[in-house]
Amino acid sequence: MTQGPNQKQTLPNISLSKKQILKDYKTACLSRELSGLVRKEVLNGRAKFGSGGAGKEIPQLALAHAFRMGDFHSPYYREQTFLLSRGLLTPQSYFSFLYGDAENDPFTGGRQMNNCYSNAFIDKNGRDNIHLHQDNIASVISPVAGHVGRALGIALASKKYREAPIFRQNNIYSQNGNEVSFCSIGDASTSEGAFFETINAAAVMQVPLAMFVWDDGYGISVPTKYQTAKGSISEVLEGFRRNEIGEGMDIYQFKAWDYPALVEGIRKGVEKIRHSHMPALFHIQECTQPFGHSTSGSHERYKSVERLAWEAEVDGIKSMESWIISSGIATAEELQKTNAAAREEATLGRDKAWEVFQGKNEQLKQELAAIYRKLEFEHPLEDALGRKMHSLNSLINPVMSHLLDHALQVKFAGIKLESESLKNLDEWISEKESILAQRYHTHLYSESEKAAVKVKAVPVRYAPKAPELNGSEILNAYFDEILAKYPNLFAFGEDVGHIGDVNQAFKGLQEKYGEERVFDTGIREWTIVGQAQGMSMRGLRPIAELQYLDYLAYAFSPLTDDLATLRYRSNGQQMAPAIIRTRGHRLEGIWHSGSPIGMLLGSMRGIHVLVPRNMVQAAGMYNTLLASDDPGLMIECLNGYRLKERLPANLAEFRVPFGQVEVLQEGEDITLVTYGSCVRIAQAGIKMLEEHGISVELIDVQTLLPFDLNHDILQSLKKTNRILFLDEDVPGGATAFMMQEVLEKQGGYQYLDSPPTTLSAAEHRPAFGDDGNYISKPNANDVFRAVWEMMEESGF
Repeated sequence: MTQGPNQKQTLPNISLSKKQILKDYKTACLSRELSGLVRKEVLNGRAKFGSGGAGKEIPQLALAHAFRMGDFHSPYYREQTFLLSRGLLTPQSYFSFLYGDAENDPFTGGRQMNNCYSNAFIDKNGRDNIHLHQDNIASVISPVAGHVGRALGIALASKKYREAPIFRQNNIYSQNGNEVSFCSIGDASTSEGAFFETINAAAVMQVPLAMFVWDDGYGISVPTKYQTAKGSISEVLEGFRRNEIGEGMDIYQFKAWDYPALVEGIRKGVEKIRHSHMPALFHIQECTQPFGHSTSGSHERYKSVERLAWEAEVDGIKSMESWIISSGIATAEELQKTNAAAREEATLGRDKAWEVFQGKNEQLKQELAAIYRKLEFEHPLEDALGRKMHSLNSLINPVMSHLLDHALQVKFAGIKLESESLKNLDEWISEKESILAQRYHTHLYSESEKAAVKVKAVPVRYAPKAPELNGSEILNAYFDEILAKYPNLFAFGEDVGHIGDVNQAFKGLQEKYGEERVFDTGIREWTIVGQAQGMSMRGLRPIAELQYLDYLAYAFSPLTDDLATLRYRSNGQQMAPAIIRTRGHRLEGIWHSGSPIGMLLGSMRGIHVLVPRNMVQAAGMYNTLLASDDPGLMIECLNGYRLKERLPANLAEFRVPFGQVEVLQEGEDITLVTYGSCVRIAQAGIKMLEEHGISVELIDVQTLLPFDLNHDILQSLKKTNRILFLDEDVPGGATAFMMQEVLEKQGGYQYLDSPPTTLSAAEHRPAFGDDGNYISKPNANDVFRAVWEMMEESGF
């Protein structure tokens, strides 16, 4: 076992004043007290769950000294000391956060567990704050290593701001790219593939990423020897160490208890990153975790007596105390007073937060009790109702939802009664339900004037002799125009740069606009999404390509956990209007023809899912996204790049509205609802049906998230009284989603004269070859058969 610090050693000089050192000591003590109180609050039932940063206080103080206003930090969920040091956290706000006090949690509005911090990158109107004038804390997520790709993107934004002269004047986001992207992660989480992918990408791209690894020897109960080869992440990454020609990254190792070495070493390392844009790893070893991983368990269950004794010996705060005393900065008595003051400050913050939180809830309880008293007076003989009302007194420390739940039970107990008090109870219930909905059902998508659903449609225009081009040529002309129009637009992905993507939509554009604007990436879908999110959080507009829709599975976590939830989990304080471009649907073979749309609809709420039927439609949807502040996932049709389309005259201006369907063909007998490549399949089937006198109304939904906001499909169903949903997803996938939207949400069930029908692909992945493709996915004959059977059943 590694030896503890020898306090008699010669200590390095430190650039901080005695006053600042003592301030740091108090901050560390305060942070430790907060961690200890969290456990007590959970044990006494006033909080559900808690995690803290105990044992990591000293290196976080050093990180805070290296951090400058305008920098960005993507922390994991143990960074309370850093926030305390930077003045972004108070004991009271810490406990308001812990209690889930939505009104007084400034970080997430009660939406996340404690220590998942964020601050405002945008104002209440959706406008960007001046990032240069504040500390920027990118919203924390709980999935371990889930945030590292986004931190890479934030660092890449600094590089882009430094490369382009156009960004050097009146830039609220960057000062010549001098900002460093800080990121912290627990040592065990470096076992995740996302971490290695990010480290590799940062070293390849040479971006200002400062990656901090807090190493306390465990991943919950699993020791490092089972997590990391050689038991050391810095040794594992030795091959990444910067060579003599500047390739790779710097790697530093520090002990978590060595305050002066941490302060000076991290400061120098970060300043090198700031000026050189070379990334670095800071491996902070011998951290401790005196209160265990979280309040869900005790570390005494898995740590030996010897390990616990060693952790007590090398505890960072105790080591800092010894150094302060031996350096003559303060006496032991003075430090005891400081520690006592920190303990008092933490306790007062807790008590004040609880007083405010529970005071509001007690007031609500009294309001409800007053209504119950009147209700009991009006209905004195209703024993069951009376017993239910009297049980209000048994609620200990209730919150609004507990009281609302109780009120609803009382309402249901007296549901057959009528009185003025019951009306008052109904009003109270409605008011509280509205408050909770406003607190927790908002900010999934933008609510600003630039929300994608508020972007006004601009009709497409064609010149009289508009040329017909391949779909790929349409997109190539489109991307050319918008790269010229938007200097903050960037495009990247696998093969996007040099060859112009596998379908040539960016052909020649790297040569025209430079490798800084249109560039290739490695095969690493996770960090491609992370790059897009981080860049878009900093005022840039990236179009990031995932080569095929099937490959989106590699980027599933950053899309669903981070990008899709960012605005919601930060309570509307942060946004990332990233555009993720991919292609799918019609092709052949298991890995290049997927349409897993149901999976996306169930996991990407917070991202608009766009399914254009051709490349002109795609261009109009890109224009809508670029005019908005929402993220979007664009799924282009794989078999559409060689199909001819007319070139619009207003290619970079026309906009396709989101959530509005398009009726491509009117009909009387049946409504056929579909999207993407299936539109052409439907059209072929409809021609066959017309020969038999069957009139089909064909509707392209255009966007799946959002879906038919004006309920135009319902109006069609009122006319035809029959409906067929068609797509290439598995049975019960997107067709089931569309059916629920139309029949349940829009109330379309009441207009049906025939059972609603879905036509989808087989349960398995699409097979290769003409025969396999034919039997795997719906074709025109399947459309004919499905419609014919519906009409036959109706007596046609």
